[in-house]
Amino acid sequence: MDITFHFPPDLMGLLVEAIPALCKSKRDVLLFFQGAGVGAQVTGDLAQKLATSKDEVRKHDMVRTVLTRLNARGESTLRERREVLRRVIEFEDFSVCWENDRNKAKALVADIRRLVNVKDTFTRIQQEQEALRKKQHSDKYEQEAKLKRQREQELEEIKSALFSLFSMADPWARGTALEGVLNRLFKAHGILVREAFRIRGEKGQGIIEQIDGVVELDGEVYLVEAKWWDQRVGPGDVSQHLVRVFSRGQSRGIYIAYPGYTPAAVVSCKEALQQAVFVLCELEEFVQLLEAKKDLKEFLKAKVRAAIVDKVPLLRPLTHGS
Repeated sequence: MDITFHFPPDLMGLLVEAIPALCKSKRDVLLFFQGAGVGAQVTGDLAQKLATSKDEVRKHDMVRTVLTRLNARGESTLRERREVLRRVIEFEDFSVCWENDRNKAKALVADIRRLVNVKDTFTRIQQEQEALRKKQHSDKYEQEAKLKRQREQELEEIKSALFSLFSMADPWARGTALEGVLNRLFKAHGILVREAFRIRGEKGQGIIEQIDGVVELDGEVYLVEAKWWDQRVGPGDVSQHLVRVFSRGQSRGIYIAYPGYTPAAVVSCKEALQQAVFVLCELEEFVQLLEAKKDLKEFLKAKVRAAIVDKVPLLRPLTHGS
């Protein structure tokens, strides 16, 4: 803030001493303030008292009274306060002062100049710091907005890629493409992903196990299996993935299927919850999630809670509003 908005005590004290030293007479004090644009509403009573009772008026008291009134009027007399201060700082002809006051006046004006320079420097530093904070806030906001736009664009591309799978005729190519789309979806929502991998046996045994992917959610590891078949997944189909999960101690399982599951498969997974957390997802839910622009983490957490607390492996949170 400009220090002339209100004269602080240290500056006020110096001005009360300096202005009387710069003005030979009491009348000169009034002329000084009149030249600074201070109106009669501030100095009128002092002028009248000076005309009728000159000996009862002191220069220092006059200056203190005027400056106090200017301060008290706040923003409405900001211009006058600035002009008073300017006239003191720019004062050069000390020959007009009383001889005994010249050195004192010079010293006081020099002190006021130094004080104003220090305060102005501090003010500039504050202004520069504030400008830097605003810029940093603006840069942060712009960066966040940029990342948000990039994420929204990425999710739109993922949605288009997922929708395009419904027109693919080759089951093997479609299944491979589905793994890639799901991996992109998990990554876009900040879920750690390890993509599909194969486990090979001893020499000559070839591939003995294949896992579509691994994700980490709230510090827990989930083995992921994704299937796109012409018919609903049955208990025999999910059992293979259950075995993979059971054989890995503390791991958990996520199964994603299109077009869905048979009632027997859901019952089988519900019984398996006694041994490990196992979550069933339908591909249609991911379509709904992308269209509604919902958060994948919260979607999966709702399913995990249902599996742990309610022993429900197939909760549809988007449908039930959970």
